[in-house]
Amino acid sequence: MIEHGNVLWFTGLSGAGKTTTAEYVKARLLEQGRRAELLDGDELRRTICKGLGFTREERLENVKRIVYVAGLLAKHGVDVLVSAITPYHEMREYARRTLPGYVEIYVQCPLEECERRDVKGLYAKARRGELNHFTGISDPYETPPSPDMTICTATASLADNTNAILSWPGLHAASAR
Repeated sequence: MIEHGNVLWFTGLSGAGKTTTAEYVKARLLEQGRRAELLDGDELRRTICKGLGFTREERLENVKRIVYVAGLLAKHGVDVLVSAITPYHEMREYARRTLPGYVEIYVQCPLEECERRDVKGLYAKARRGELNHFTGISDPYETPPSPDMTICTATASLADNTNAILSWPGLHAASAR
């Protein structure tokens, strides 16, 4: 019988380091012989979530689609890493209620550092009023009140954050191979 995979849900502001960290964790899981897949929020918006905007309702629909795909993969023993801003508490709670093996990882990074890292210039556009519903500027990011884990990409190294995630006790319990 295949064990259910974990769903490691990386939430945080744009530019916080969610995808970078998730990619590194995925590589380490694969090195350990585990089955792992990354669902990146930007990539998903270009594919299965194409056409959705950034209103609260559209963001919730976006998360529902991601949860559905993550659940299918995890049901077949794949550890799924989701890198998506997921700005609202209700969205993360929906994922937690729906997905066995859900692990919420808050990728904490000060807004100023996220703006400094922004290679696409999205924060600058949002500050000029050219982007509506931009999380952290013209739309809220509800900081998780009790995530399973918090990592800080402004003060800890990628390797240290990855090691912290991989040593989290719930990770191995939910997906022992």
